[in-house]
Amino acid sequence: MFVPSSDQVRRWDAYTIRHEPVTSVALMERASQACTDWLLAKGWSERPCHIFCGKGNNGGDGLAITRQLLGAGYHVEVSVLETGRAGSPEFEHQLQLLHAISDDIVFLSRADQFPYIPPHAIVIDALFGTGLNAPLTGLAADLVRHLNDADATAVSIDLPSGLFADRASTGDAIIHATNTLTFETMKMGLLVQENGPFIGDLSILRIGLHPGFLREESVSFETIDLAMARARLRPRSRFSHKGSFGHALLAAGSWGKMGACVLAARASLRSGLGLLTCFVPACGYAIMQTSVPEAMVVTDDDVRSLSSLPPDTDRYDAIGVGPGIGTGPETGEMLASLLRTFQKPLVLDADALNLISQRPELLESVPAGSILTPHPREFDRLFGAHASDFDRIETARRVAAERQLVVLIKGHHTVVATPGRTYFNTTGNAGLAKGGSGDILTGLLTALLAQGYPPAHAALLGVYLHGLAGDLCAGVMGMESMLPGDVLLFFGRAFHEIRGTNRG
Repeated sequence: MFVPSSDQVRRWDAYTIRHEPVTSVALMERASQACTDWLLAKGWSERPCHIFCGKGNNGGDGLAITRQLLGAGYHVEVSVLETGRAGSPEFEHQLQLLHAISDDIVFLSRADQFPYIPPHAIVIDALFGTGLNAPLTGLAADLVRHLNDADATAVSIDLPSGLFADRASTGDAIIHATNTLTFETMKMGLLVQENGPFIGDLSILRIGLHPGFLREESVSFETIDLAMARARLRPRSRFSHKGSFGHALLAAGSWGKMGACVLAARASLRSGLGLLTCFVPACGYAIMQTSVPEAMVVTDDDVRSLSSLPPDTDRYDAIGVGPGIGTGPETGEMLASLLRTFQKPLVLDADALNLISQRPELLESVPAGSILTPHPREFDRLFGAHASDFDRIETARRVAAERQLVVLIKGHHTVVATPGRTYFNTTGNAGLAKGGSGDILTGLLTALLAQGYPPAHAALLGVYLHGLAGDLCAGVMGMESMLPGDVLLFFGRAFHEIRGTNRG
């Protein structure tokens, strides 16, 4: 799914008006009716409803929703934030239509005019949308704070007011929405981690924007959806054998952290991999042989950590390194040697990334096609402090393009930056926010690389499947109770769902 910038949203509307064709007012009616239908389905007719409108097109949506709700028998109070300037043509048209059936419209020009919001009221935020180009100040910011202080269910139209569609809003006055109803497709501001507290539950309302725009427009950002994952999942020939699906090596674990290797290994083996070897410190031999009997095990002479290069690395199709290895100097030397000698794609996670952050010159030796999987703190250790998630995304895109890598930023909507485009994942839930989930992802990505998936395809399919298995697991076990090891039990169902052969 295309993730447009605010300028692209405006041009997509204009393209639809020109090519459908449809008038701008009729398109506004279509969008507002989609919101009204959503509201009516909630059955909130007995709760007081307050609608707050700006004087742009977002406010025009709010006026149209007011008229439609009045027609459905709702009791609605509507307030317009007065700016001293005329509204957009669409706003003024909607204002005339509303005046024809109601004179009960309040124009707010001072803070003492802000209405009292009774407990459990419905507040519909139609103040500002994707056209916002500056932080809210003055009366607008005061109104946002007033609404945030109310004990109300806040429903924001398109975006929570004060939130930018495609750049950071950190520290600004922003509506804390209970629900956000956005039109047609995601916006980047609804996908980044830092904006999570403002968005609430998100619904995408289709309003029929013209698909021809997508065929003509340059696309930089997309979401990963089922169709994209399904298109990348390869069929398995019935004449295949274990050598058909790659041989991967996992370099993982240390004293007290062998569980990370166990989880990564189990994930690799449940991801279609033909052969797996685990390179572990000597303390992990018995653990791996008993916990993951399907894997082969090679040990380092060091009892507690990895301090030497694994033997015969050229025979592996891909290597995953990092889960639980620690950041000791001997392990750092092992990683440096591996980067110098192994020229196929790697998956670098956890302590491997922390070791590279201690020795930034090692980044120069990372083979092209490798996949880096930091969370935001690890990302900042690698590439320096960033003021916002938007800045991290730009850095990830630059590094991916310059070094021909795939760079993930793990989060609720994990970012996958490839040398060409940047993607946001749409699966996963808070039940995955537990130690070990990243180890599973490392094992999965390593297995897909070893099977011959191109790095970008491995990353896109891997993060989607990982999140989907987490969603399936949460549906059975609950987000609080599910463990990373439990998620592995749902890999099979996730593969079935992606392939379109879900058997329950």
